[in-house]
Amino acid sequence: MRIDVITLFPEFVAQCAGPGVVGRAQERGLLKLVAWNPRDFTHDNYRRVDDRTCGGGPGMVMLIQPLRDALQAARDAAEGKARTIYLSPQGRRLTQGRVVELAKAERLILLCGRYEGVDERLLAHEVDEEISIGDYVLSGGELAAAVLVDAVGRLQEGALGDAASAEQDSFTDGLLDCPHYARPVHDALGAVPEVLLGGNHRLIARWRRKQALGRTWLRRPDLLARAALNREDSGLLDEFRREWLAAQARLPGPASGPDRQSEPKW
Repeated sequence: MRIDVITLFPEFVAQCAGPGVVGRAQERGLLKLVAWNPRDFTHDNYRRVDDRTCGGGPGMVMLIQPLRDALQAARDAAEGKARTIYLSPQGRRLTQGRVVELAKAERLILLCGRYEGVDERLLAHEVDEEISIGDYVLSGGELAAAVLVDAVGRLQEGALGDAASAEQDSFTDGLLDCPHYARPVHDALGAVPEVLLGGNHRLIARWRRKQALGRTWLRRPDLLARAALNREDSGLLDEFRREWLAAQARLPGPASGPDRQSEPKW
C-alpha cells in the first residue's frame, strides 16, 4: 500500500509513522509513506500557501494552487488510482469498519489542512471524502493523518506478528475488546482470572466473549445497541450483568471508577 500525505510538516508525519508496527511495515515493503509539502509548489518568492478569508473574519485559508499542484504530483508519482481524503472535523467519523475498508486500497492521498482550513472549491473538485477522528478541533490535519496511517498500516498483511491480533481488536466485531493479562499470575494488584490458566480454549473463548460483551455494556452501551447478538451472546451478557450487579451489591459504598459511575440502563 502507498500513502501520500500533503502537509506543511512532512517531517512530523514521517516521525509519527517511523516507530512500531507501521515503521516495521515500511521496512518490510508492506507500506510506503511519502510526504509532499505544498510550499514546494508555490510560484512566489515567499512560498505562500494561505491568504485571508473572503468576506472578512479571523484566520487564513489554504490556497488552491499549491495544494492542487501537490495533489497532482502525488497522483502522478505512482500507478493506480488513489483515493483522496481530507482530514477534517466536518468529515465522516472514522470507525474500525471504515479503517478495514481503506486498508484494502492500493493507494491513499491524505490532505492535511491548517489555519481556518482549505479553500472549499478545492475540496469540492479534488477530494473524494472527508474524515474526522473525533468531535474536536486540532491545529492541523497532521495528527489525524498519523492516526489514519497507523490504523490502516497495521492492517496490511504481514504487518502484525500475529494476524489474529487484528481480529481481536476493539470494534472489529462491533464490541470493545476483552481484558488481557500477562505474568506474574499473582501480584499485589490482583491475580489473573483462573479460567485463563486452565488451558481449556473453549472456556477461555467463552470468558473473553462474555467480558467483551460486558465491557461494552458498561462503557459503550451505544455500541451494544447496534450490535447483532445471537442467543448465546444474549445469555453471556445476562450472566455478566448478574455477576456485575452482585459484585456491586457487595461493595461497602457506591460503585466507583472511570467506567462504573452508575448502573448502565438496559
